[in-house]
Amino acid sequence: MRKISNLALSLALCCLCSCGKDFLNEKPLDFLSSENAFVTYSDFNASIYNLYDLVRREFYNSGERRPFDYMYGTDLVYDGQPSVERHTNMAAAYAPTGNLDIPLNHWTALYKIVSEANTVISRIPGSSMTDDEKTLTEARAKFFRGLAYRTLVYLYGGVPLTLEEVTVPRTDYTRASREEVLAQVIGDLKFSAEHLPAITVVQDGEISNLAALHLLSEVYVAAKQYKDAVDAATAVIGNSAVHLMRDRFGAKANTNPGDVYFDLFQQGNQNRKSGNMEGIWVIQFETDVLGGGSLSTGTSGSYQLERNFAPQFLNLRVTGGGSVSPILYPVSDLSGGRGIGWAISSTYFSDSIWQSDFNNDIRNANHNFVRDFVATNPASPLYGQTISTKNPPPGVTVPNRYLYAFQSKITTPGDHPDNLFSDASRLLLKSTAGGTYADQYMFRLAETYLIRAEAYLGLNDPGNAAKDINAVRERANASLADPGDVTIDYILDERMRELGVEEKRRLTLMRLGKWYERVKRCNPYYSDALPTYNLWPIPAAEIERNANGHLEQNLGYD
Repeated sequence: MRKISNLALSLALCCLCSCGKDFLNEKPLDFLSSENAFVTYSDFNASIYNLYDLVRREFYNSGERRPFDYMYGTDLVYDGQPSVERHTNMAAAYAPTGNLDIPLNHWTALYKIVSEANTVISRIPGSSMTDDEKTLTEARAKFFRGLAYRTLVYLYGGVPLTLEEVTVPRTDYTRASREEVLAQVIGDLKFSAEHLPAITVVQDGEISNLAALHLLSEVYVAAKQYKDAVDAATAVIGNSAVHLMRDRFGAKANTNPGDVYFDLFQQGNQNRKSGNMEGIWVIQFETDVLGGGSLSTGTSGSYQLERNFAPQFLNLRVTGGGSVSPILYPVSDLSGGRGIGWAISSTYFSDSIWQSDFNNDIRNANHNFVRDFVATNPASPLYGQTISTKNPPPGVTVPNRYLYAFQSKITTPGDHPDNLFSDASRLLLKSTAGGTYADQYMFRLAETYLIRAEAYLGLNDPGNAAKDINAVRERANASLADPGDVTIDYILDERMRELGVEEKRRLTLMRLGKWYERVKRCNPYYSDALPTYNLWPIPAAEIERNANGHLEQNLGYD
């Protein structure tokens, strides 16, 4: 490339300085700018696709840590390696100015979604789109804005409401109330539910009217508008295009052991094209496809459920078992692939919630919630024996990082990408494994039933709440709940049984104001939990830069 001399550059600058203002008002004819980037339907779709990507990154594949802030520090799991900067020291993890920047990280990511959605909405009137295209684009953008503000209000309480594109820096933000934010989310989602296409006509992974209605029912519950929540959930549950899966289906329908719950989480089984009528909104991962979210050469970009939530069997040692682990590692089977034991199931999750139906609830079967492992290492004297978390071998305390019960949905047994096998004949994986190579449910119909059960409970109608819970429990071959059993804690336990690590558990607990109570009672590992942490702090950096406004800090934070 030819270099521009300093003299030539100086002359160019002189010309620029001596020319009239019209010369500087450049018209963007052959490059994108703020003036011509939002004109056609295709232009707007580019931003809508980016919103899908921003959502996937925030909740699934931004890295090995931040997506799991929605599960660590809850009643679900605890930290297997405290030295990794997570939630073990809550005062540090949730500090407004903490080194971890957990609150700031998610605040920034969620407001990025708001910003992108606002830009789309603000530019619609000046576009060349047809009226139908304008309405559809607005419905899509409002769905994503509603999703982001719903998440923000659960995590932080009332937050600044910005509903238009911001084109100049602002330092005058104030917090809207929780009720005001929820009202805005409801308005956005009602528009989306009315104008988004039916689930039968959208592509896999695309938002539909049912996705908007599902989320709307949840937000109505948060706003204590229980009758509206029932109506929105009923519009989903009563739609003939969706139903709970009750028969085996998909790629491993003939696998034994297995059942319909197992089938829900096998690779390729999440979308409607597989025959799955239960998924409402499924986050798509296409391995080694540009923009697909994951690579077959390692965990880069992938959803690292396997890495976080499966035990690190490599370092398991058993008294009398020699100096090797009795379980080969890492292997693409029900031992969990290449887990590293960062997210250990709480005893409440792995044991307590199953006591009444331990042997008959299919969600607790060993192929779904793995507790028994075959010693597969020929070098171990225990080769061929069963290593069980229920009756651990000598020298092993359960749970610990190297042996605990976990849900098999965190991995894809036998279905890792070819590039990750070091010896495919024995299903041995490379050290670069650790991703979960399956599409992920953001919304699933079983959850819609449980949301409606919450709404019925809010209406003091435990009979109908029990019916909805039992729709889920009957599919699982679990004993049915009596209306007298139904409390909010019973529903939270049922969400654990049905959804487990599929759920963004922190959002549920913070939505209900139950985070502190559940963590103290169900996960004593987090001994430093405080009621303060029912909400995260407003990041100090946001307060400081807001010189001409007032962002009041949440109670309990300095």
